[in-house]
Amino acid sequence: MTVTSSHMSSTVSTSRGIVPPAKLGTCDTPNTGASGSFSQPEPEFNDSDDNELLSVSWNQDYGCFAAGTSQGFRIYNCDPFKETFRRDLKSGGFKIVEMLFRCNILALVGSGANSQYPPNKVMIWDDHQSRCIGEFAFRSEVRAVKLRRDRIVVVLEHKIYVYNFMDLKLLHQIETLANPRGLCCLSHHSNTFVLACQGLQRGQVRIEHFGLNMTKLIHAHDSNIACFTLTMDGLLLATASTKGTLVRIFNTMDGTRLQEVRRGGNRAEIYSIALSPNVQWLAVSSDKGTVHIFSLRVRVVGEDSSTQSNAAQGLALFQQNSSTSLDALISSSTGANPGSSLSFMRGVLPKYFSSEWSFAQFHLPEDTQFIAAFGSQNTIIIVGMDGSFYRCSFDPVQGGEMLQQEYVRFLKTESRPR
Repeated sequence: MTVTSSHMSSTVSTSRGIVPPAKLGTCDTPNTGASGSFSQPEPEFNDSDDNELLSVSWNQDYGCFAAGTSQGFRIYNCDPFKETFRRDLKSGGFKIVEMLFRCNILALVGSGANSQYPPNKVMIWDDHQSRCIGEFAFRSEVRAVKLRRDRIVVVLEHKIYVYNFMDLKLLHQIETLANPRGLCCLSHHSNTFVLACQGLQRGQVRIEHFGLNMTKLIHAHDSNIACFTLTMDGLLLATASTKGTLVRIFNTMDGTRLQEVRRGGNRAEIYSIALSPNVQWLAVSSDKGTVHIFSLRVRVVGEDSSTQSNAAQGLALFQQNSSTSLDALISSSTGANPGSSLSFMRGVLPKYFSSEWSFAQFHLPEDTQFIAAFGSQNTIIIVGMDGSFYRCSFDPVQGGEMLQQEYVRFLKTESRPR
């Protein structure tokens, strides 16, 4: 089936029998056979030196990450670290590789050197069937693709398209400010569908609560937005601007700013923001070669740290605790980030002095792009565009410098998938 629509500037092609991704197998037991444009992996482990890393991205629960290379793509498990599978391509590599949790469905966008899949085309690839089950072609370059079990979101420079996963029908179109970074974030709980993207004004984040048919515009920063992330249920948003000094936490239901933390005093490029599953910690990576961890004072009401938040209950509580009553959302900062000793003069001094500083830090090579996420038991996992994987731990009481637990050069790893 091929559908062409002039107003959406795209072409959609689907093959029959798209199955719900929730019912698919896991990537831990992939079908190693490959067909079409993919070549079967060579029996010998020959990493050619000209295999360039084009992108790295987490899956939705940060248990795996995908690497797009100039020769194809690879999938890695984080704990324990292991290359799960790879696909080599004769016609060039992929600049975007987006996973769907641990299932065999991937969204792929070719690099400029890819002769078969150009940068303006999204391919939905089923690795168990070793075939493409859907394609989207656009008139401009694709900046990002985000997946949920029920939706496919394609991000272009000025527009975002939301498609139904089952039949690839277009459901929503959103106009945005120029978005070369492809900024977009989704919630991943089945009973909440929240999308965060840029608004039409500088420093503005648009929140779409699709389940509630509600749009919220948040003026997050005076500068352009550089990075943001949502909690799994979409109820909290963390943002950073191109200035890169502050990270702010917002309630997505009413737009209230709940907390502000300070990465540093000098301008920096923020590469990633991560929230821990229990919303107790926030991690930020930047071009300064440091991953900072901050202690959050935002309470997830009605849950303890060992359970996932109940999204439906959370929605009701967030509506109940609007901007007029934030006590239930903000806990006292005892044992948290060191605040400024000048905070007693908050009414006189600029906001700079009342921002909270980082609780723990880990140092990395400067000017290399790293993305960070939370692992299990007070650990941070970090993946770099230099092909490096780090696991480090932090002391949840004392903070300070984190300890490196593991280091792997993943493009050169010998843990070949079986």
